[in-house]
Amino acid sequence: MGKGYLVLGELTDYITGETIKDTHDERYRQKLARLLVNDKGYQKNEIKAGHQLLVNAGDKTAVVNIDLMVTLSGRVCMIIKYAPGSLVTRRRTVLAASRLAADYQVPFVVVTNGEDAEVIDGSTGNVISNGLDSIPSKPEIIKNTDDKDFKKISAKQVTMESRIIYALEVDGSCQI
Repeated sequence: MGKGYLVLGELTDYITGETIKDTHDERYRQKLARLLVNDKGYQKNEIKAGHQLLVNAGDKTAVVNIDLMVTLSGRVCMIIKYAPGSLVTRRRTVLAASRLAADYQVPFVVVTNGEDAEVIDGSTGNVISNGLDSIPSKPEIIKNTDDKDFKKISAKQVTMESRIIYALEVDGSCQI
């Protein structure tokens, strides 16, 4: 978080119970965590907050966070990436993250700015629904992952997706 973030104090992480910095961005993440548990039927132990992805571009390495990762029956079924601003500009990076979060394609990919959300089919990259309310519930995920094959991601694609995230997400790396 290299940019100047206004720290408003401390708060308790809803998922982990740990004390963390209170920022405007963190408040949105906490709102999303509560939505998953209170409205969408997930258990806290099925949600991992702040999963760190190591991404590479040639000899350069960086860590990128996946804000929330939902695991059911031992498989990552959904990732949620929070970013302020336009969702459209974040689609490609969150899709790339869904191909690095596990060694298979994560079926449901959510990009959100905390006020709106897009749910993306990980296999096709197509937006399948819009709005925070459309984030799949636990029963919906279970129903819609029964027929998923959790297609393995090739080493070549891992390299490509890692470079995409590095170029688009890591501060100062994209020379546009």
